[in-house]
Amino acid sequence: MDYTAPPFEVSFKGLLFDMDGTIIDSTAAVVKHWQTVGKEIGVDPEVILQTSHGRRSIDMLKVLSPEKANWEYVRTMEAILPKLHGADAVEIPGARALLDALIAGGALWTIVTSGTEPLVTGWLDVLKLPHPSHLVTAESVANGKPDPACYDLGREKLGLDASCGSEVLVLEDSPAGIRAGRAAGCKVLGLVTSHTADQVAAAEPDWIVRDLRSVSLVRVDEGTGAATLRISGALVPVASSNGNC
Repeated sequence: MDYTAPPFEVSFKGLLFDMDGTIIDSTAAVVKHWQTVGKEIGVDPEVILQTSHGRRSIDMLKVLSPEKANWEYVRTMEAILPKLHGADAVEIPGARALLDALIAGGALWTIVTSGTEPLVTGWLDVLKLPHPSHLVTAESVANGKPDPACYDLGREKLGLDASCGSEVLVLEDSPAGIRAGRAAGCKVLGLVTSHTADQVAAAEPDWIVRDLRSVSLVRVDEGTGAATLRISGALVPVASSNGNC
């Protein structure tokens, strides 16, 4: 597979970012953390790691350790991860530049993640990344990805209704998250950061790129607030337009 699609521009009224694998890469930290937690709760850490990415911890624990599947435990357990292993997390290439440009331009964006609020804010603080005005975290919805509820809520938090789904861009790396974005009626940009290109493609995002270095802000319309993005080096054929509300 070649990332050779010609550059193109596409406009969106709002952008919804996944966190891990999209804005940051905390894989090394998560591996260390789940090795410790797995031993504490009596579950093989390798079993946890095979199924954890892109899923809420509480959903995984409901299957592997039901007695620990409560928000008090999950929030406490996830809150210490950035504190203990902060040095093991890095930014996804291009993430900071894109977020800074969106903020400077006044574009609508937020983070929609399977992590809890203490985990997300902890990572943003450790890496000194910007905090969005409205977070959607694991606690925000009854069902995690691939259920679309989280992205539906993210769109609503940006003040956009369901009729504007195709003018909202979801940026995701996990197949479950990509499917959630699609089910919410959004356009989806898949990143090949945590899964193979084949695995990302199987979830059928609209476009696929290596990372966020392929995405840049061109302008924000002063009237509509729509952000025009330039996407370069995509893996899949691109469309000339993303449709209308």
